[in-house]
Order: sequence, then structure tokens, then C-alpha cells
Amino acid sequence: ILGISYGAQFIAQQSGGTVQSANSREYGRASFTSCQSNDALLKGIIAKSQVWMSHGDTITDIPSNFSVIASTDNVKIAAYKVENEPTWGVQFHPEVYHTTDGSLLLDNFLNICGCQKNWSAASFIESTVAELKAQLGNDKVVLGLSGGVDSSVAAVLLNKAIGENLTCIFVDHGLLRKNEYENVLRDYEHLGLNVIGVNVKDRFYDKLAGVTDPEKKRKIIGSEFIEVFDVEAHKIQGVKWLAQGTIYPDCIESLSITGTVIKSHHNVGGLPEKMKLKLCEPLRLLFKDEVRRVGNELGMMPHLIKRHPFPGPGLAVRILGDITPDKVRILQEADDIYIQGLRDWNLYDQVWQAGVILLPVQSVGVMGDERTYENAVALRAVTSTDAMTADWSHLPYEFLGKMSNEIINKVKGVNRVVYDISSKPPATIEWE
Repeated sequence: ILGISYGAQFIAQQSGGTVQSANSREYGRASFTSCQSNDALLKGIIAKSQVWMSHGDTITDIPSNFSVIASTDNVKIAAYKVENEPTWGVQFHPEVYHTTDGSLLLDNFLNICGCQKNWSAASFIESTVAELKAQLGNDKVVLGLSGGVDSSVAAVLLNKAIGENLTCIFVDHGLLRKNEYENVLRDYEHLGLNVIGVNVKDRFYDKLAGVTDPEKKRKIIGSEFIEVFDVEAHKIQGVKWLAQGTIYPDCIESLSITGTVIKSHHNVGGLPEKMKLKLCEPLRLLFKDEVRRVGNELGMMPHLIKRHPFPGPGLAVRILGDITPDKVRILQEADDIYIQGLRDWNLYDQVWQAGVILLPVQSVGVMGDERTYENAVALRAVTSTDAMTADWSHLPYEFLGKMSNEIINKVKGVNRVVYDISSKPPATIEWE
């Protein structure tokens, strides 16, 4: 048994140990100050190895038959072993990219368990296609495309399983990136998918007018997406299923265990209680890096697979506060300059995700001889592999300076640019 974070706390407490609120909370990177590399779980791992923390509570006391096998500056019991039992607990997250030796730790645990590491993209495709054929039969399926990696891979996978019984719907809700609607439709045509484009900008703008709460925005967008799909799907005779590109992090962040939801994802948080179509989510148990491996195995175009993640609600969650067409214009233009700049400087593929956030802040500036009072935007760029944790990207100062200058000079309504240097945790990648 391997308890991770809350799991480690649970095992310790249930065995007679003590878990209390920490005097010094740990979110983000930490390093071992001690590590017993002779323990089977920590074999090959040394002190100073970086680990990723995300907890406000900590284990302060363990039972007499538990032994501490790793510590950090702030967490004395960062890992423990139960004597004479194959049971361990770790306070950090070995499963995330930013824990340097996390894969080695999990590899050690799999070896302890005698498990075989036989998952591959090819085996996933083979088994999933067979499952989809059995599940869907000759039923017709409609898939909501977003232009992102997840829904695109889901579409190609479903197309491989059921062919012409799949119809894809790509909705222009007015919150896509600049020229994205036309560019994405072209990409889908090259994939041989049957795609229907739907322009419903005004519908979404009307529903979102005056809404400032981020959770309400996500719920509205999710609900409207489903309603649009429902209307379009019933124009196609015999459709019984709605397919989505939901992946595992979407499900994790939308779970409520203690009553708190991190954020609702439009795929999993906005579904009406009485949806008229059954739900199919072939990628639900995959992480983003695994989805990309599946896309590669399916022979998809590299620029589609390497595309940065983009939130389903689009720019709605990058406009803090209420949404107006003019705010969308400002953000689209600033975002286009930033993303194109990353490509021009050969930085795009070094970054997991990037975007611009329009802040609900105006600041004083000077342009020529005139005083201005205009919008501030934040540039965001992070490194990650699975979106469960992320670190801010250390982009060159020269690049950031050039982007700031270009955005301020070319985007009417912006006079200040800042750069977000927050990691996840404690922050999330998106601001809303």
C-alpha cells in the first residue's frame, strides 16, 4: 500500500498517529533534507532531491511501528514506512512532473508489487476502439470539438471505431482565439472528419452579460454548449450519444470531497440533470501527456498534437470580471501577439501552456503628451506534463520586454503588461 499526501495522513491517523494543521504550509517545490535510499521505496533517490508539496495539514506524530524515511525543511515526516508491512506513506506528490525522482519512486513501488508496466498508446487504442465498437454499436454519435488536443484525439479515435456514424460539432461561442474558428475547421477537414460549424456568438454573449463570478461563467458556458449540441444533434436523425474529450485532470479538479470544487470544467461541470443524450468519454482516464502519445500513434498532424491546452470556456476565463465584445477583441489581439511571439522566438514548444489574461484593473500611463487610464494584462506561461502541477516558465527578459512593447503599442486599450510567476500549487494555471 502506498499512501500519497492525504492518503499518507489517513493511514497514519487511522493507525494512531496525529495529523494537525501545519505551522508552515507547503505548496510547490521542496527538497529532501534526509532520505533513506536503502529503503525499497526510495531506492536510488538521494537527499536534496526535489519534491512537490500541496498540503496545509501535516503528520506530527506516527505510531511506534512506523519509521520516518524522508524529511524536508518544513516537514519532518515527509515519508514513512510501516515496519514488517509493505505499507508506505509520502506527504509529497511523486506522480507529478516536478517531483524529480517521482517516476523512480513509483517504479520502485511497482517492482515491490510485482506489477507489469505494459500500458502503451498502441494497446490503449486497440482496446478502446474495441470497447467503443461494443458500447456504441451502430448508434450515431455527436462530438463537441474545441480545437484542442483532447477533443481532436477523441474525434480521431471515435472515427477509427465508428466511422461515418460520428458527426462533430465545432461551436464558435465568440470566445476563441483570433481567427481560430476558420483555422481549426481547416485542420479538421484534413483529418477527414465530418464537421459542422456553428456560429452562436450572440447567444453566449447574451447569456454571459453582467456575469462576473468565474464558477457561474463556467456553468453557463457548459450548459449552453450542451444545449447547442442537443439542438444540432437532433437535426441528425438517430443520434443517441454525446462524446467529449474529457481527460482525468478535468474530473479530479471537478470532484467535491469536502464540499469545495477547485473549478468546474465545462465538460464535466455544466451538464444539465436531464441530458437528452448518453455520454461517451473515451479519454476520461488519461492525462494530457498520454493523450498526446495516443495522438502521435494515430498519426495526427504534429501541430495539432503539440498545441497548447486551451480552456473549454475559452477566453471567458481569461477575462476577469464581466465579458463584453470589446474586452474579447482586446484579449484576442494581445493573445495573438504573444502566441505568435513565442513561435517566432522558438519558445512555443518549450512551454506547456501560455496565454494572456485581461485584468479587471486600469492603471495610469503616458502615451505621447497624453495621460492614459487603460487596461492591464498579464502574460502567463508554464511548464508541465500533465496539468496537475506546473511551474512558471523562465522566459527571456528580452522576449518579455518585446512582447510588452508590442502589445502596448498595437492593442488599443492596453497600457500595462505584467508577467505571472506563480506555480501550481498553490495557484492554478488559469486565473479563473
